[in-house]
Amino acid sequence: MALIVDCPTCQAKVEWTELNKFRPFCSNRCKQIDLGAWAEEKYVVPAVNPPEDLDEDAA
Repeated sequence: MALIVDCPTCQAKVEWTELNKFRPFCSNRCKQIDLGAWAEEKYVVPAVNPPEDLDEDAA
């Protein structure tokens, strides 16, 4: 039985198998939309109170 996951872009149900060359996406379109979001820096990892001056901390 194949694992069923949600497409990260459109939330369609997708079988996680080797036959699905776009996994975890449902299609090349959804894969490209996600790549475009990365290129436009829409995904960020929040920083938790980064030091104000990194050079001073290294000294």
